[in-house]
Amino acid sequence: MQIDHTTFRTHHLIETRDFLLAVFDLVEGPRPATIIAAVNGYWLYHNSWPLIHIIESPNTMQDRQDDAAEAIDHTAFVLKNYEQFKQKLISLNIAFTPMDLPEMGVRRLFFRTPTGMLIETIFNECEQ
Repeated sequence: MQIDHTTFRTHHLIETRDFLLAVFDLVEGPRPATIIAAVNGYWLYHNSWPLIHIIESPNTMQDRQDDAAEAIDHTAFVLKNYEQFKQKLISLNIAFTPMDLPEMGVRRLFFRTPTGMLIETIFNECEQ
C-alpha cells in the first residue's frame, strides 16, 4: 500500500498554495477538467506526480453532503537534508517544533500552514 496524494481543504486557496510551493520542492500542475468543473483548487506536483491537492472549503457544512464531521489530524512527508530544510523554515520565518526519535532513527519537524493545518516532515537522519 502507498499513499497516492493528500488533500488540503481550505478557504484560503492561494495562500495555502503559495505556502506549500515556498516550503516544498513542488510545482503547480494541471487538473482534470472534471475536477475543475466540480471544485476550485490546485494540484501541486512532485516528480511529475500530483502529490498535494488543494480544494476550496464549502462556506458551511450544509453546502455539501459529504463533509465528514471528523478530519485527518496531519499529513507527513519524508524528506532529505534535515538541517537544510530546517534552515529553510527559519529563513521563511515559519515556526516549527522538532522531535527526534533516535530509537526509530528519524528526526521530525512539525509546522503549520498559515491557516493552521499541521504538517510533519520526517528525515531518516537521526544523530545519536
